[in-house]
Amino acid sequence: MEQTPDKKNDNFQKDGKEQFNRSIGLISNFALGFTYLSPLTAVYSLFALAVTLAGPPAVWWILIVACGQLLVALVFGEVASQYPITGGLYPWARRLWGKKYAWIAAWIYLWALVVTITSIAEYTSTFVESLFHYGQTPATMLLTSVLLLLLMMAVNMSGTKNLARVAKIGFWCEIVSVIALGIYLLIFHRSQPFSVIFDSMGVLAHDGSYSTAFMSAALMGLFMFFGFEACGNVAEEVQNPSKKIPVAMILSIVFGAISAIISVMGYLLASPNLISIVNGKTSDPIPTILNEALGETGATVFIIVAIVAMLSCILSLQAALSRLIFSFSRDKMLPGSEWMSKISKNGVPDNAMVVSCLLPVIICVWVYFQPDNLSRITAFAVIGIYISFQMVVLAALRQRLKGWKPAGEWTIGGWGVIVNVLALAYGLCGIWLLAQPADSSDFIDRWTVLFGLAIVVGSGLIYMFLTRPFGRSAAPENDAIAYANKLNVGQDN
Repeated sequence: MEQTPDKKNDNFQKDGKEQFNRSIGLISNFALGFTYLSPLTAVYSLFALAVTLAGPPAVWWILIVACGQLLVALVFGEVASQYPITGGLYPWARRLWGKKYAWIAAWIYLWALVVTITSIAEYTSTFVESLFHYGQTPATMLLTSVLLLLLMMAVNMSGTKNLARVAKIGFWCEIVSVIALGIYLLIFHRSQPFSVIFDSMGVLAHDGSYSTAFMSAALMGLFMFFGFEACGNVAEEVQNPSKKIPVAMILSIVFGAISAIISVMGYLLASPNLISIVNGKTSDPIPTILNEALGETGATVFIIVAIVAMLSCILSLQAALSRLIFSFSRDKMLPGSEWMSKISKNGVPDNAMVVSCLLPVIICVWVYFQPDNLSRITAFAVIGIYISFQMVVLAALRQRLKGWKPAGEWTIGGWGVIVNVLALAYGLCGIWLLAQPADSSDFIDRWTVLFGLAIVVGSGLIYMFLTRPFGRSAAPENDAIAYANKLNVGQDN
């Protein structure tokens, strides 16, 4: 990885357009990406499902996906370094390919983020309900989820500095509840040998194959390792973004993988009756393990810490979604663009933030009527993220094959093409895994992920071709090579 000195490529906005204040440093940017990625959220939400599907070897999905997404982060790092623009995937895709391509990529990503926020709010509500010991019903989950979304919207609208502060708090809560607790469980409460991570404990898929069972547990890893792109979503609020954003992305992946592996290993090896989790007899294993290891009071404390970390994740997701909507609207790409492209006196796109809260609330209402479909909704969110990611990865590879050499202040040099190809191959494998049908006899439930994806892509294409929103902006497109040359000429001068 290389850093080239002092190329001024961070001023993209013309006079008269709404602009942000640069108040986020490297640590805050990393904390934002880490809390958005939130290994705790994925572990706490999907640990039981993954272990039930594939047994203890499900932990290997964390390492597999981390390596794959690190390749994607390296590609994104070079793109973000050349184009440190608010909105992340949308302006990147536009500058790498074109307006139509960027519009549909951002449309898919937007709805995937909406559903991701919904999923995490729903998962968080289950911990809130266990903390306060009120009955867990679809109605209480809806009410709790909506209140959490509104609370995080209020914090977001109070300003970028508060967003950074809460992201740091969430970061330390992640460290305590994931790394510190995992190490404690491994040292003082280990009940299983380390070799258990190679033991499927008799788990088999319905076709009699363990490989199918193992593949079905991929969601835990796939759900865990996105969010690093949030470091680039707030690019115009970051100090020296061309250098700091790529580093923050990589740190988010590396620290996320380390913390998640420690956490999952801690829960697996501290479980005295692991087979009951694998068999599905212990439906909510993490509180059970915590109660046995820490006692009721200790478990309660860690549940509170976990809730704070998950709220920080929601906060970061809302921030990323609002910046995407703002960036989209600034280029007049959405209905109500003029209203959603305003920035408040606190330096926050308040109107876009309201939309970023209300859309997940609407999906929460849908979950109220379909509470058993939450895991498939989560899978839809992840496949949408992966498709939009891979559209950027593919666009970057296309430019490289045409001769593009990234000219930001941070590059991976001659490794660029190889890393880009591997990142694309990994992403396509992830999409294939996520598109697999659910183990259900109901046709709609079995294909929920692809139905949802078809609706989002179909509606986006219809809107795009009927209203031609991509034609409303004069923003640059497909200029990666030309802009890189411009940066290089500027550096030579």
